[in-house]
Parts: sequence; C-alpha cells; structure tokens
Amino acid sequence: MPPARPDSVLNPHLSELATLLERHAPTDGLHATAIPRVVLIRASTPTTPLHALHEPALCIVARGRKHVLLGDELYVYGPDQCLVASVDLPVTGQVVEASPAAPYLCFRLDLEPGQLGGLMMEAQLEAPGPVDGLRGLALGPVGAPLLDATARLVRLLDTPRDIPVLAPLVIREILYRLLSGENSERLRRIAVADSRRESVTRAIHWLKEHYAAPLRIERLARAVHMSPSALHHHFKSVTAMSPLQYQKRLRLQEARRLMLAQAMDAAMAGHSVGYESPSQFSREYSRMFGAPPSRDIARLRESLGSTSR
Repeated sequence: MPPARPDSVLNPHLSELATLLERHAPTDGLHATAIPRVVLIRASTPTTPLHALHEPALCIVARGRKHVLLGDELYVYGPDQCLVASVDLPVTGQVVEASPAAPYLCFRLDLEPGQLGGLMMEAQLEAPGPVDGLRGLALGPVGAPLLDATARLVRLLDTPRDIPVLAPLVIREILYRLLSGENSERLRRIAVADSRRESVTRAIHWLKEHYAAPLRIERLARAVHMSPSALHHHFKSVTAMSPLQYQKRLRLQEARRLMLAQAMDAAMAGHSVGYESPSQFSREYSRMFGAPPSRDIARLRESLGSTSR
C-alpha cells in the first residue's frame, strides 16, 4: 500500500486556505478583517473550554480540530467538515488540536438572513418543508467548490482595493454553495421564516434582552404567540436546552464577564444577572465552569497573563 499523501496533495484548496489564514492571522486570537462579517481565528496550542454566545455563522477549519458543546451534545469538527449555526446559541468551544508548528486556523463568516432569502429567490431554490427537531447547529462536509470560493475570498485581503467590488460576489457564491449543499435545509430555514422557528428566534431575542429578569414561561409564550408546551418543545428542538437552561447559561456567562472585565465580586455579579441567592449562584457557577467564582476568575486572569507575556 502506498504511503498516505499529505492534505496539500489531496486538497490544494484546503492547503491554500491554511496558508492564507496563517498569513492574515499572524497571532493567536480573533482577527477582524477588511471584509465585512469575515473573522479569522488562530490558536497555537489547545485551549481551555470557552463559553460564548455563538451567533449565526459559517465556520470552516483549515487546520486543527475543535469541540463545540451545545447543551449535552458534542460536535467535533476539523478540515473535513464545516459548522453552521443558524440561531444565537450559548455554547462551549475548545480547540483540541493545535501546536506552534501547526496552529489551529479557522475562517468565520457571519450570516445575514436577509441576504440568504434574497439569494434563494434569485436562484429559485425551494423553500424547506416543515421539519420538526432541526437543531440550530450542524456539521456538514466541505466540498472543493466551497473551499475554492472561501480561499478566493480570503485571498482578496492581499489586494484591499478589490474588496468592495469582488468580496460581495464571492460571499454570494459561498452562500449559494451552502444553500445548495448538504446543509441546505438548515440554511434555508434561516432565510425563510417558518412560524415555529420564527417564534423560537423571538424567544431567544427576548431572553437575551431580559436574562436578568425572573423567567415566567407563560409570559414568554404569550410574547412569542405560542402555548407554553409548544414553546418548550420547539425551543428545545432548536437549542438542545429549555428556555430556563438557556437563560441560566446567559446569566452565568455575563456574570463571568463582569467579574473578569469589571472586577466585580461574586455577590455583586450574581445579583447583577438576576440571582437573589449568592449560594445558588456559586453552586450553579461551579457546576458550569468547574470551580467557584473566585477561583475560576483567578485561574482565568493567570491564564490571560501567561499568554500576554
């Protein structure tokens, strides 16, 4: 049997994309670009779990591997798959394969439902049929046409004067490849407002705006024009968690941010995000982040200090 060939031979588009990302994301972290809604991500070592709100986006990994946890569901992806998020989801992400010699490299394109809908109409693509239990997060294969278009988009960073004219055209091609590919059902649901999914999206927006307020499912259901049982069922089918679990994750992520960025103590941070009981806040915080608030924040600060040195 002949020896396995390297990725650069098997997939020249992937090799080019990795080379471009490494050049335009020269340091670890997130890199905004001159192309609107395009972000490049690099990590030279495996990371600790990062809790964040993942907005609608396409993510393509050119090198390395990542874990994304949604509720209790684990998604593992690398260069052979892309990740598509169709709604705002509180997730836990962790780069698990990276090294200084072969850093993790990721391309992210934030998605706009309006642009997807217009492209669907122009291309005369069929609207999705009613599907129950469709998650707001999915993995799909990355074909050569999608990789080729993505590499051409990132390549425009080498010629900034071409970006205003050519970048929108290439982004349209990327979206078209997604809408007509294996993840088309999910992407088309972003573009076409299904009444149940639209109600779940409204519920997510309501929870983001009122995360610190006591949650009354009946009140939330009235606000999005659903029955409480229907809201609970469809919300969980999209987000893999109940509205109460979703709110709890938002609260704890915001409390962590307040303690880290604004030096709030645990009691003040917990109260700011809606906890009346400091002991309940500490207990739920420890369950989510693996340590009590003071210890977790000290560990984070130490980690941030070591990476900046």
